Order: sequence, then C-alpha cells, then structure tokens
Amino acid sequence: MGILTGGGDCPGLNAVIRAVVIAGHVRYGYETVGYLDGWRGVLERRSRPLDPVESAGLLTLGGTVLGTSRTNPFAVDRGPERVIEHLAQAGVEAVVAIGGDDTLGVANRLGPLGVAVVGVPKTIDNDLSGTEVTFGFQTAVQTATEAIDRLGTTAESHHRVIVCEVMGRNAGWIATEAGIAGGAAEILVPEVPFDLDTVCAKLRARHERGQFFSVLVVAEGALPADPALADSATSARSGAARDAFGHARLGGIGDWLAGQVEERTGYEARSTTLGHIQRGGTPTAFDRVLATRFGVGAVEAVHDGDFGKMVALRAGDIVRVPLAEAVGNPKTVDPGLLEVAAPFLG
Repeated sequence: MGILTGGGDCPGLNAVIRAVVIAGHVRYGYETVGYLDGWRGVLERRSRPLDPVESAGLLTLGGTVLGTSRTNPFAVDRGPERVIEHLAQAGVEAVVAIGGDDTLGVANRLGPLGVAVVGVPKTIDNDLSGTEVTFGFQTAVQTATEAIDRLGTTAESHHRVIVCEVMGRNAGWIATEAGIAGGAAEILVPEVPFDLDTVCAKLRARHERGQFFSVLVVAEGALPADPALADSATSARSGAARDAFGHARLGGIGDWLAGQVEERTGYEARSTTLGHIQRGGTPTAFDRVLATRFGVGAVEAVHDGDFGKMVALRAGDIVRVPLAEAVGNPKTVDPGLLEVAAPFLG
C-alpha cells in the first residue's frame, strides 16, 4: 500500500498512518510506503517505507510525519499519467489518501483512470460530506474553546469587546461549537450573512444590562449581508494568493469586524486570530480513536478491493461511501445547531 496526507495538517493524521501501517501488517502482511508531501510525493517519486514498530509511537503526535502539500496532479503537465506510471512501476497496488475535499477530489478523479484508492476524511472544518464528523475537528473545537475562555477573562477585566477569528472557509462548524462551548456573545458563520447593525445593537443591549464585555466568534469565511460592507470586508481580508485548487487564502475578517464594532459602538475592541494554532498539537482522545478506526477501516476496504470509496462515521459505525458523495458539496452547519445557540447570544 501507499499512503499520503494532503491539504492542511490536522491533529490525528499520524494516528491514521499508524493504524494503516500496523493493521495492514498484522492482519494481512501488507507492506506500506509513505509518500512525502501528499500527491507531490507521488509525482516526484518521493517515498519511504513505514515500519510497523516505528509507527507504533505516532498515535499522540500532531502534524504528519509524511509532510503535506496542496499539490493538484491535474494542474501539472501529465500529472495523472505520471501518477499512474509511478504507482505501476513501484508495485504499489493500492493508495490510502488522507485528506479533505481537494485531496479526495483528486483521488475520485484518479479512480476511473485505474488507480486503486481508498479515502480517509480529514478536515478540521468538519465540512466534508459523507461522514458525520472528521478527525481533527474535535481537537480544533477544544483548542478554540480554551482560547475563548481565556479571551473572556481579559475582555471582562478590561471591559472590552474581543473578536476571536477561527477557521471555517465555507462552513462554520468550529465557530458554532466553540462559540456555544465558550459562551460567546455572538457567533458569525459563512452560512448566514450577518447584519452588522444587529450585532452592534446586541452589544449595546449587553452593556445596558451590565455586561460590559463580549467575545464574538467569527469564522474566517463569514461576511456581512450588506453588499457594500461585504466588499469592504473582503478587501480587508488577506488573500490574493491562491493554491493549486484555486482557493484564496483567507484571514482578516476578525480585524475588520473589531474595527467596525469600535467605530459604531465606541466600545474598545480587539481581535485575535487563532489561525494555525487550531491545527497544531496532539489530538484529543476522541480524535485518536476516530483516526484509528478510520485507518483500520481503510485497510479493510483495501483488503476487500472496495476502491473508489471513503471510510466514514455514520450513526457510530465506520462505513464506506463513494468518494463522489464526499467531495464537491461542503457540509454546512445544521440550522438546528444554530437555533440551539440562539437563546444564549447577545
């Protein structure tokens, strides 16, 4: 087997690698090679053997020992052909691709070209369709919640409004769950364009009833409903640069929002962007277990020859779903979860 990790790093990647290597060896005598830096490693023929004994110590490590990149073989000259040629020459009979929409999107396109591939869902944004949850998400939420707790004590001490910007390009899962868990005064997500006047009115109402501090949680992809303000916020966000899949680099909505709040309310406002802190560090127990289950499930799919599938969590069970169902259609926040949060906001 070949295994690779693509896209942004995520707590639990090493736990999946460990599970694939050990379960494949113990159950079926498989040998596993790890491709370095995602699909780039396949294109450049860079890999290393993964030993079951050495892999045993990967469970608690954050990041990925294989490295990662946002390389898209379909954006490279003869990329798909080079991938197919190398795998055949190297004797790699199956590939386990660990990644999100882009990495698994490549896997889905390579499948019909003859590449035997099984996907493992990975994204801290939790926006991958086909699975109820992705590993790494729970760790990111825990990290964001702890940050909100700490920001709250500073906001209260200084009577400030603090905006906490978290990851979430198309879906506000981290913002919603961390905001609920951290008792945020407002949660702003990409799914629901926000009314800036309403946000400021809620902050004034809090002050009028004696709550002289507020923590606002905003996902990086959130935007105001007013078109002119949305243009202003978009231009303020860093991000002319785009990756190989065409995604603009986001970031900056928190600074913009804090400036708008201070200008409109007169309350001192600051912003904190958690950024890559959400990706780093050791995974929680939940994510270690889920990553292990996904890794073992991927090995079983390889053994069964059930390619073109992604392992997923549904109703507590590890199942297999077609890769085509998992990519291209982001899983957005359940409106019911936003309704749960609503009585506690403002």
